[in-house]
Amino acid sequence: MADLVGFLLPKYRTKETTTEAEMLTILSDYQDHFPVVFSRASAHSQLVLGLDVKEVDPRNHSYVFVPTLGLAYDGMLSDGPSMPKPGLLVMLLGLILLEDDFVAPEEEVWGALSKVGVCAGRQHYIYGEPRELLTKVWVQEGYLEYRQVPHSDPARYEFLWGPRAHAETSKWQVLEYLLRVNGWDPRSFPSLCAQGVSDEAEGA
Repeated sequence: MADLVGFLLPKYRTKETTTEAEMLTILSDYQDHFPVVFSRASAHSQLVLGLDVKEVDPRNHSYVFVPTLGLAYDGMLSDGPSMPKPGLLVMLLGLILLEDDFVAPEEEVWGALSKVGVCAGRQHYIYGEPRELLTKVWVQEGYLEYRQVPHSDPARYEFLWGPRAHAETSKWQVLEYLLRVNGWDPRSFPSLCAQGVSDEAEGA
């Protein structure tokens, strides 16, 4: 699976498509299990990197990586090696979505992210220095708002969705993603589902 993801990432960087035949050359020892390996690689790419594998030509079985949920930002640098970062962004948008009033206290965000190995001030092999990414880069890009909690002393901070997040995706799309990747029952989140349906209806 890692070999296949490693093969697909350079294709994503150069915006190239790839075919099933090309992927089979990478998985020469597992050709009989290609559907299973391909499915697992796709799920891993979506969860960790925030990239969906999209079939662009069913006749030739050709595929391309695209950022999940239609997000335009991938965080990759054009002048050096880097890894896609939509996976962490979608995770953070989901954390905010699950909070009351869609406002996530900073301490709760870092507590949740630490469970998947993403810690403030500690370099991550995919996401780099996450504090700068969350509090500066994604704020400047418009995906997040990072503001001081009113009247807090000492100062505490919280995260909200930024205007670009609202423009490029929706609460319903993020909720669907969370339900799918975590295997959650929608009935466990009745108010969120109702809010998501309402938002979709207003946007229609």
